[in-house]
Amino acid sequence: MDLKRDIYENLLQWKKRDSGKVLEINGARQVGKTYILTKFAEENYNNFIYINMMQTSGQEFISCLDKATEWEPGQKRIKKPIHKALELFDQEFTDDRETIILIDEIQESAKVFSLIRQFSREFAAHFIVTGSYLGKTVQKEYFLPAGDIETMTLETLSYEEFLEAAGKRDIYDGLDLFGRGSHEKYDELKQLYDIYCQIGGYPAVVNEYFESGDLDKCQKLLQELISIFIEESEWYFDNVLEMNLFEQIFPAIAQTMVREKKGSKDLMTDLSKIIFKEESNKVTKTSIHNAIAWLYRSNIIGYCDRVNEGDILDVTFNCRFYFKDIGVARLFLKMAGADRRNIEGIINESFVCRYIEQMIREMEVAGRSPMFGLYKGGEIDFIVKSLQDECVYGIEVKAGKDIGKTANRMLKEGKIRYLFLLKGDTYGGVAEGRKYTVPIYMAGKLNFNDR
Repeated sequence: MDLKRDIYENLLQWKKRDSGKVLEINGARQVGKTYILTKFAEENYNNFIYINMMQTSGQEFISCLDKATEWEPGQKRIKKPIHKALELFDQEFTDDRETIILIDEIQESAKVFSLIRQFSREFAAHFIVTGSYLGKTVQKEYFLPAGDIETMTLETLSYEEFLEAAGKRDIYDGLDLFGRGSHEKYDELKQLYDIYCQIGGYPAVVNEYFESGDLDKCQKLLQELISIFIEESEWYFDNVLEMNLFEQIFPAIAQTMVREKKGSKDLMTDLSKIIFKEESNKVTKTSIHNAIAWLYRSNIIGYCDRVNEGDILDVTFNCRFYFKDIGVARLFLKMAGADRRNIEGIINESFVCRYIEQMIREMEVAGRSPMFGLYKGGEIDFIVKSLQDECVYGIEVKAGKDIGKTANRMLKEGKIRYLFLLKGDTYGGVAEGRKYTVPIYMAGKLNFNDR
């Protein structure tokens, strides 16, 4: 099944800009980076060169690079050795704007990664580099090419992309947030949202669902993908302790998500206590920190920050985790023993996290991560400071008829300008002019630009 991805349009815009910068595509393992980039390259360029640093083509390119840089006393250096290396690798290589070179899993070679600046400055051809484990590039032998690189992130399929695969995106695009359309259409989207919350957005899992409709098969496939990620990640660990605890870290993260509703002062210590059942020592805490950093840089988890007492300038960083794919979140919440109510609540909040994180990347809202808030002993699910209208918005993710006392209090006392109540059992509506009830599956349509 050909899954359409929204990043494709961004890739077209990147080609059109012709900025001269190398494009780095971030994303977790198995989110479809190679597939969509190959499709983009084949459909939009006359010449396409593919190099995978984890496969034979990567070894062949390094061999060509070595040959192009070899010289003996009395001989002249090759003026453009990287150009020569590409000519040796692919005889049809031409250095023009209709040629694209895709270097996959670039983290496997510090030598090639450190050429990014030259790719940017010495070529007319376009370069894209990718890696599922770019966390490796923080090591000192990797030269970080600041200023010569643009970055895009490919996540697992969003709900909108899932609807595209189901042939229902037009329905989503045609409905507003407040129930002014056919209720049957809202109900149809809600049913698909419930399925999406079961399986998440990994392309292989989504394909499995549309081919078989079997949720058990989808969950089994998701478990296999996580096992592959764990096995591959362990290749990059030097410490046996870190390798042994890596598999334990996933359900431990899920436990902190259930336990720490108001956030944690020290997530690493809390994780250590869950895994080792005792106070952490320095070695243990360092190992957990390394494992978490790896998950973060591999785009498996993200953080939530905490706004204290409704003051958007008083923020405590990294107080909660969330899994970036809600299928993965559900899998490990169940493994951690969370009850159904907690699971559904965390899944819905994780769903909203993804949209807020995207708006942060696109400079639409302030912050470095999604933010929840504490106020006078209570908690609000999210606080958003718009960079468009400078207003502060509150978001409550609720089931049933729960309202959220803290959120309403903050609205009344002027700590937030507007309040969104995201629910699964509503068609949407407006109350008191500044409070909006919205179907949670329409969260991607929220507009933080003065009502």
